[in-house]
Amino acid sequence: MAKRDYYEVLGVPKNATDEDIKKAYRKLAMKHHPDRNQGEDAKKSEEKFKEAKEAYEMLSDEQKRAAYDQYGHAGVDPNMAGRGPGGPEGFGGFADAFGDIFGDIFGGGAGAGRRGGGGQQVYRGNDLSYAMEITLEEAANGKDTQIRIPSWETCETCSGTGAKPGTSPKTCTTCSGSGAVHMRQGFFSIQQTCPHCRGTGKIIPDPCVTCSGAGKIKKQKTLEVKIPAGINEGMRIRSAGNGEPGTNGGPAGDLYIEIRIKAHEIFERDGDDLHCTVPVSLVSAALGGAIEVPTLGSKAEIELPEGTQHGKTFRLRGKGIKGLRSTYPGDLYCHITVETPVKLTEHQRKLLKELDESFRKGGDKHSPNAKSWTDRVKDLFKG
Repeated sequence: MAKRDYYEVLGVPKNATDEDIKKAYRKLAMKHHPDRNQGEDAKKSEEKFKEAKEAYEMLSDEQKRAAYDQYGHAGVDPNMAGRGPGGPEGFGGFADAFGDIFGDIFGGGAGAGRRGGGGQQVYRGNDLSYAMEITLEEAANGKDTQIRIPSWETCETCSGTGAKPGTSPKTCTTCSGSGAVHMRQGFFSIQQTCPHCRGTGKIIPDPCVTCSGAGKIKKQKTLEVKIPAGINEGMRIRSAGNGEPGTNGGPAGDLYIEIRIKAHEIFERDGDDLHCTVPVSLVSAALGGAIEVPTLGSKAEIELPEGTQHGKTFRLRGKGIKGLRSTYPGDLYCHITVETPVKLTEHQRKLLKELDESFRKGGDKHSPNAKSWTDRVKDLFKG
């Protein structure tokens, strides 16, 4: 069966840029990769994957693409053109793109390397994490603050080369200065970081004593951080480019500030809502009346009905926290705790006994819950 046009396979025009071709291939390779397609469609997907791989292999290489544009498939057929640029050994940029796709499929793309202008592997720096502890009030209202984080500056002793003054780095003989080695096994050709130079493409025989060959010195810098109002426990703030520096001119990683909220003496947060326990005296619960309760930043008043029971909850709308993605603030829930008097004087004991005797004479009307509980206990032990 005749092969399809390579541009048609990738879905790009003939004047497509190298980047357009690479993006198109990555999209198709991820879609049809054998590890992502099992069952009845596995064979069909594998064929499309191979077809896309072949198309990219040819069009990603400048010489092969020129030959294909001029002569079609015959221009890149190894049986006709020999083992030159169009032969099976001429993978062109396939290994680089396939390495990126491996990262996308298996989750290793964040720190993957790419080619720099000088042929060396360029690596993105590692991300850093910083745990910041703030108060509940700061979480609710927001805060502008400063933190101290690691930074790296060029070593003045070696001017950033990493080599002892008077010497210079040598080209790595393992990877010939590219920073990467290629491993080939059957269908796959995989590019890996050179284990000898760790992707730098250079070996330093005599490292600088100041920076130990790193070419940079670790220091500290002050960073301005804005904590947005409504942030919650465990949320992260991303500070782009403030992570570790990249390798061979690669971009720096990011700094992630993870929020920790200190335990509050009065309030507990549940999403946008707040909860607090309000202790009231036995007399206040029995007689009722207005009592003052705290809110996060001010005070409010609730009206206790006569005969308020322990565990009664009052809801104050809008007295909670306005979350990052919320339109309105949450609510404040006040949970009533009726306190039993302690450390009584003899006079107070006498008054309570008289009060208790008065309650008993009044019958069950003063203790409706006690009567109900007594009746349930009797039913439990019947028979």
